[in-house]
Amino acid sequence: MKRLRILVAVHGSLIPPDSLAGQAQRDIDEWRTEYDVVSHLKSVGHDVRCIGLYDSLSELRESIQEWKPHIVFNLLEEFDGIVKHDQHVVAFLELLRQPYTGCNPRGLMLSRDKVLSKQLLAYHRIPTPHFAVFRKGRRIQLPRKLRYPLFVKSATDDASLGIAQASVCDNPVSLKERIEFVHAQTQSDALVEEYIGGREIYVSILGNERLQTLPLWELNFGSMAQGQAPIATRKVKWDRRYQEHHGISTDQAVDLAPAVVAELGRLAKRIYRALHLTGYARMDFRVAPNGALFVLEANANPNLAAAEDLAQSAKAAGVTYSELLAKIINLGVGYQAAWRANI
Repeated sequence: MKRLRILVAVHGSLIPPDSLAGQAQRDIDEWRTEYDVVSHLKSVGHDVRCIGLYDSLSELRESIQEWKPHIVFNLLEEFDGIVKHDQHVVAFLELLRQPYTGCNPRGLMLSRDKVLSKQLLAYHRIPTPHFAVFRKGRRIQLPRKLRYPLFVKSATDDASLGIAQASVCDNPVSLKERIEFVHAQTQSDALVEEYIGGREIYVSILGNERLQTLPLWELNFGSMAQGQAPIATRKVKWDRRYQEHHGISTDQAVDLAPAVVAELGRLAKRIYRALHLTGYARMDFRVAPNGALFVLEANANPNLAAAEDLAQSAKAAGVTYSELLAKIINLGVGYQAAWRANI
């Protein structure tokens, strides 16, 4: 790849340092993705600048107009403190006719809205747990058709915010309490769905029109699965000590029947297209003990740290981290945004 001018867009508090020397592990964990992306892009010879965004796009516009980057590498997961607003930043880039990496605005909007995405998946007859939505500020009327145990989470927030063992409810009392908790803690609607036991499998995808699935990855819950519901709580995802204590890890999925592997890949591509995703994404599935497959959610622009699932899955396919970033850049450069039709 030729030497490019790459503007890396990150949250204002996550601009990484030039080196890890002298940095505390707790701080490194906060901006690990940003550091990995920026340092690897620099190491292969690109001209890289990092811009931190809070609640204004003025500096982004000025940087694009003055420096004229070949592409904006989008690592934003929110804007102005609102997760769903990252789609507006991408829409802003399209208005500026600026190529960018990752998902397009429509795909971000559909996948970030967990309720709407589940409705779309149900329309396309893609298996997903039965669910109900409980609007914040309205009287809670418990569902009669859903079967316990039920799983309660925020309808909008990600990164497992508000998810704990108490999120799995097996009676009306605990269900009502957890819905009220989600309303109060996340200030969002509560999404309640039937809990599906089994193996948690991740399918990563690269592509715009032509899609490439990467080797299946699995979240192994270790000793936590003994006596507790194996769910991806915030501790499971982000607490290093908790992970080490319970032997929690993610690794390449093994011992799945070839038919299950093929069906997971097929479903992942159907989901990708149904939600109009582009660039790269990760689909989270549960494989029930009886072999039934259920999609839990679709994650546009998932974590790109070198040690995280997508990069490790790519590595298992023989794609180095630098090659993965190059593929993502090429997909961004090649994405046929609406404004390109007028060129």
